Amino acid sequence: MADDDSIWEDAPDSPSNTLSFDRARHIHFLEMMYQLLPSPYQSQEINRLTLAYFVITGLDILAALDCIEKEAVIHWVLSLQAHPKNEVELNNGQFYGFHGSRSSQYHFTDDGVHEQVAIPNGSHLASTYCALAILKTVGHDLSLVDSKSLLGSMRNLQQPDGSFMPIHIGAETDLRFVFCAAAICSMLKNWSGMDREKAKNYITSCQSYDGGFGLIPGSESHGGATYCAVAALRLMGFIDKEILSKNASSCTINVPLLIYWSLQRQAQDGGFQGRTNKSADTCYAFWVGGVLRILGADKFIDEGGLREFLLTCQSEYGGFSKFPGLLPDLYHSYYGFCAFSLLKEPDVNDLCVELGITTIAAIGL
Repeated sequence: MADDDSIWEDAPDSPSNTLSFDRARHIHFLEMMYQLLPSPYQSQEINRLTLAYFVITGLDILAALDCIEKEAVIHWVLSLQAHPKNEVELNNGQFYGFHGSRSSQYHFTDDGVHEQVAIPNGSHLASTYCALAILKTVGHDLSLVDSKSLLGSMRNLQQPDGSFMPIHIGAETDLRFVFCAAAICSMLKNWSGMDREKAKNYITSCQSYDGGFGLIPGSESHGGATYCAVAALRLMGFIDKEILSKNASSCTINVPLLIYWSLQRQAQDGGFQGRTNKSADTCYAFWVGGVLRILGADKFIDEGGLREFLLTCQSEYGGFSKFPGLLPDLYHSYYGFCAFSLLKEPDVNDLCVELGITTIAAIGL
């Protein structure tokens, strides 16, 4: 969602396959990532669960989930949940969600014998969202998730203004974590983990004068923040389906201005930019395109132009880059696959846009 540079360096001699969406090569790209992450991802080890979400959900979008070991994935993901030792500990203000990786759950000592030593609970809202999304994607019914501890402790993260911290020891509060909280409650089919009315009020306070949403009240409109706002409102039941065919003025946000802002993000090269006066970027085809899909306004997208832009970012190695001429990275590859799902590419599974997983996974088939 951010405008950070790709994890890879420029690829001066990396021509794109501009003819068509190369599904087989993209599957191979994700299979390689599933087996072994390249060394540039070492610095993101603490976010391994998020990287796994990109790989596994990406394979599901490409209708290629049969190439992973589902039971092994389920066992690994479930092992990352933090658990209170007793009822007293459950009420100590901590969050009992999922750790982002084994290294955020344990550290290793070496005094002649390797021993795992537990470190303070570092479970995180974003990691918890990714954990549940992965479990839904591989067909788990979430019955083995300690949802009572998770949801009961998640309320500790919601602030008086309705926003959420991602971790109980304190951190920034913004729309990303409101979305994570809403998606977690939606997937668990239990809204006891948050005060929806307070969350709605916080979201509406983040809508800017131009129609988009900033991450916090008063900040610049941003494609990723706008997705988090709109998807959360849909999940919480504050935006109806087919909103354009109904009285949009009765909605909790300014829908016409939001649609106008979102459509203005499609640049002359066909791609979507995240903010005004920025270059088009692969990931915003989902962040902004997804907003338009949720609002029922995706029919106004120049699909031909968007497809053409995305194919200039498609790598000969499989995957997508942020901009044309760069090597692919996992983040932009995943959102490139999401974009082609929105474009109804053949042999690509339909996306439940507001949850960020396939419709099949969301329904639980």
